[in-house]
Amino acid sequence: FTGPDVYQRSFNPQEYLREFYRLSNSQGQLNTFLMQNLRALLKMFSLEGLRGNTLIDVGCGPTIYQLLSACEHFQEIIALDYTDQNRRELEKWLKKEAGAFDWRPVVEYVCELEGDREKWAEKEEKLRKKVRQVLNCDVTKANPTEPVSLPPADCIVSTLCLEAACKDFATFRSALRSIGALVKPGGHLVMVTVLRETYYAFNNQVFSCLRLEKDVVEEAMEGAGFDVRFSEVQPCPPGDVCADCEAVLSLVARK
Repeated sequence: FTGPDVYQRSFNPQEYLREFYRLSNSQGQLNTFLMQNLRALLKMFSLEGLRGNTLIDVGCGPTIYQLLSACEHFQEIIALDYTDQNRRELEKWLKKEAGAFDWRPVVEYVCELEGDREKWAEKEEKLRKKVRQVLNCDVTKANPTEPVSLPPADCIVSTLCLEAACKDFATFRSALRSIGALVKPGGHLVMVTVLRETYYAFNNQVFSCLRLEKDVVEEAMEGAGFDVRFSEVQPCPPGDVCADCEAVLSLVARK
């Protein structure tokens, strides 16, 4: 199990972004894994009732792709991550600092899915305005944002986080209960998680992953006080040496 100290010490957000979040690689191959997840996020955030004032992103990492469709439906966003350098990398993009990752191709792709590719700059501005706080969190704690207590949100989004942060099923179930407590009754949890993955790798480093099955995730959701409203499994694109995931689960549940 790759523990939190390893993430804090040696997770390199720039290399991570370069490896997994460019829309196409240097050979011009499209990033089908990312595109598939962007389409799933658009579909989930288009469901009835996924609206409201506050959205909390749990385990945002250094990325914004998971907020591109979401930001159309919520007024303010709070982004949470364990690793200092991930939060710093995200802040770089939010503040338009030199050396920030260029998300434009990804934003353009989402805008195209939503009907107007040319609205990318407008969407970037909207998202920058709506992300009000970037805070430290640890999903293995009863209150993930301690010592800060956040008021319950209308919705939580968590993408590719818990399977990396949790060493076993008991920790996974308890982490879902903890992040579930951040949502109002009647609110939603939107999740993207990989299935049957045991590792992901980049920059000559390997990070462990809890091998999950769809039914285990859905049972844990129900155990955390949620009803699953939407659940879809897409196979992972073959031939990826950076990870051994077999499928991706997209899920929306209501508290």
